[in-house]
Amino acid sequence: MPFKDLREFLVRLEKEGELQRIAEAVDWNLEAGAMSRRAIEENLPAPFFQKVKGHPDGYRLVSCLLTNHRRIAIAMDMAPDTHVKELIEQFLRRKDKPIKPVLVKEAPCKENVLKGGKADLLRFPVPMVHDGDGGRYLGTWHITVSKEPGSDWVNWGMYRHMLHDKKSFGILALPPKHISSMMEKIPNKPIEVAVAIGTEPISCLCAATPMPYGVSEVDIAGGLRGEPVELVNCETINLTVPATAEIVIEGEIRPGDMKDEGPFGEYTGYRSEQKRPRPVVRVKAITHRNNPIFAMSCPGIPVDESAAVFSVCKSAAFLDELKGKGLPVTGAYLVPEGTNHTIVVSTHIPYYGIAGEIAQVVWGSRHGCLIPVVIVVQDDIDPCNLKQVFHAMMTRCHPVRGINKVEHALAWPLIPWLNTYEREYRMGARVYFDCTWPVDWKPSEIPKRMSFAEAYSEAIKKKVLAKWRKYGY
Repeated sequence: MPFKDLREFLVRLEKEGELQRIAEAVDWNLEAGAMSRRAIEENLPAPFFQKVKGHPDGYRLVSCLLTNHRRIAIAMDMAPDTHVKELIEQFLRRKDKPIKPVLVKEAPCKENVLKGGKADLLRFPVPMVHDGDGGRYLGTWHITVSKEPGSDWVNWGMYRHMLHDKKSFGILALPPKHISSMMEKIPNKPIEVAVAIGTEPISCLCAATPMPYGVSEVDIAGGLRGEPVELVNCETINLTVPATAEIVIEGEIRPGDMKDEGPFGEYTGYRSEQKRPRPVVRVKAITHRNNPIFAMSCPGIPVDESAAVFSVCKSAAFLDELKGKGLPVTGAYLVPEGTNHTIVVSTHIPYYGIAGEIAQVVWGSRHGCLIPVVIVVQDDIDPCNLKQVFHAMMTRCHPVRGINKVEHALAWPLIPWLNTYEREYRMGARVYFDCTWPVDWKPSEIPKRMSFAEAYSEAIKKKVLAKWRKYGY
């Protein structure tokens, strides 16, 4: 059964050994971030801080909710040890069966309604995530809701939000992000925005998932859950938000209203961009549950929430796109350890040049500028198994004909290896690695891998496996 809210999900995480309650008061100023980063790097249970200094009892803080595939599997109501390939395939199967949301009149997120002067962002334990960040970050694991002007399309995204003061916060929304396109359509009018913090896990996962323009993530969330998401109307703006969210912030972005935002320690594992003037969201109202739980992420050296989630949802999106082009691909994996700038694709090899075709489809997609590195392997390699992938790169990729560079290409400005000039003008480069055997080689010329699965007869393998326990393994 899908989780109704964040609280149900936390109970299940704790049951599976993936959550740690911390009773001692934690400081929102760097301490919570440092503890979260340590938990990520040591693959420890998600820290659930029961008390936050300077805030009333009952105001809690949780982080690292989906930092590994076990937690993503739990969120999808699957066995915790489900292989990531099955997570990706199950994601695709469910995505193709979207379920529309339902509107409710009463909702837990309306237990407290604060408007006007009572709407104060500082009442919540907004963390200073990293030392050196430009400020406290309100939005690191959440849903940003916006609606396309003149249509019924509602978009869920995940854009970072830096706290400016008790009534305003910034937003990083660069092209090709959907909210950026929405703002371009009405450059002289305000655009309404709602931020939902502390939702059930699939909603946040979908907010981070690349969807085609015009597709509402809330419908996909319903399909992934097997049950519609319950929404409720906002108090002061014409948007709907998840009814069981812990905190909902209502506001608007006004034309020309800009303020310095950043820098911030990002998913790349670096703080690579300086502060720049960016749009401001002005708060009109806040609603929240009793004893609200503030959800946060602590981006940095992978694997964190964005890397783990993207390795499932974006892998599924690219796999779907590649198959949709008729390419004989068998798997795709956006490598979390590569900060999601590298994708591995496995394929049959029916013709010359297929690796280049695969790379062009990846780069031609809406989020292609985020993926400068494409690695193509044959279907005897599991793209999710980095040991196999690295072995294939070192043994099948010719140093000259196997490495193909594109010297002038659109770049994502958060990529660390860009210099200041390249980052400003989004000038980058790309490469694909062809780690497949040449099609003009005879079968007898192709070296045979020496592995348990491939170097022994079925009879020998069965004999060994039958004695495995007896051997003490």
